[in-house]
Amino acid sequence: MTEVLLKELTKIDIDWMIDTGHQREIAAGTILIEEGKVANFLYILLNGILKVTISQSDSNPLARAFAAIEGNEILGREIARLSSGEVVGEIPFVDTRLTATTIQAVEKSLVMSIPQQKLAAKLQQDIGFASRFYRAIAIMLSDRIQNIINQLSRSNLAQGQPLRDVLFVLGELHDSDIDWMMSCGTQEKIPVNTTLIHERGTVDALYILLDGAMSLSIAENERNPLARAFAAIEGGEVSAREIARLAKGEIIGETPFIDGRLPSATVKAIEDSLVLSISRQQMAAKLQQDVGFASRFYRAITILLSQRLQATLSQLGYGKRVYSQGLSLAENLEYEDELNDSVLDSVAIAGKKFNWMLEKLTVS
Repeated sequence: MTEVLLKELTKIDIDWMIDTGHQREIAAGTILIEEGKVANFLYILLNGILKVTISQSDSNPLARAFAAIEGNEILGREIARLSSGEVVGEIPFVDTRLTATTIQAVEKSLVMSIPQQKLAAKLQQDIGFASRFYRAIAIMLSDRIQNIINQLSRSNLAQGQPLRDVLFVLGELHDSDIDWMMSCGTQEKIPVNTTLIHERGTVDALYILLDGAMSLSIAENERNPLARAFAAIEGGEVSAREIARLAKGEIIGETPFIDGRLPSATVKAIEDSLVLSISRQQMAAKLQQDVGFASRFYRAITILLSQRLQATLSQLGYGKRVYSQGLSLAENLEYEDELNDSVLDSVAIAGKKFNWMLEKLTVS
């Protein structure tokens, strides 16, 4: 991950981080971020290894049994390891919820800590830095999601969960951004059983699903990625497992705009659908020429990926849910999946924007 920061940030950005941050050596076992607590710093791992764990309820006998069989601690299941260049503590800048995981040093490590308040001010004041920062975080979140998808390919736990992509994305974009997307976009009808995106294939556009439904699936076999791609394009049979259902309002094909990587899943229409298609060339040019739009777009994608990561963790059965354990909800408590009032307001506004977009496109 070291190359992500070096590639996405400028020397001036890195110099600011060095001047603002503080380097410190931490011992093995040190907890940097605790699940359910507020993270006051953004941490960059300069050297060493961190592990990411998420709690599991010990009140469920079946959960305890599986934890014992797998050799995991009941209250802290490890789901990832982070190496040099990784960034943790980014949640406050992309999500209002408390941290969902615990970050702990596996060995003696060196980290740089940057106070949240100073970073928040920098992101507000320097649009160029914000664009590069959010893009870098989006790449890292995308990698983490991909690692979990790789786990899904060997797991029986994958079941689709509806997402709220457009509400998080439109909530971050200006009206002028949405106007541009509508003016440059083209409405396309996608017949049922049509494959919109092939796993490991090229992506020609950014898509917004205006109507209909699509499935997201990953190949189950271990064939060469290039062979899988050509087999799929040529209509050959590729064994795949559905991991999600995409509904009206989903954002599809954003991966190439993050770091140019090929898509890790196949997207196929399961009923007649309608999409707004914005060509990859037009989108790339807009991101290059309009730094304000780029900053808002990459922040929106970062928020989207953060939400997907949380949803994927929940999909795998991780995390605590008080209300799923037979306890009643309380008004004075904030639950893990609960959106606060400010987010609900943003989502409501975004919903109105989406309806307005649909009306405008229908009229045109």
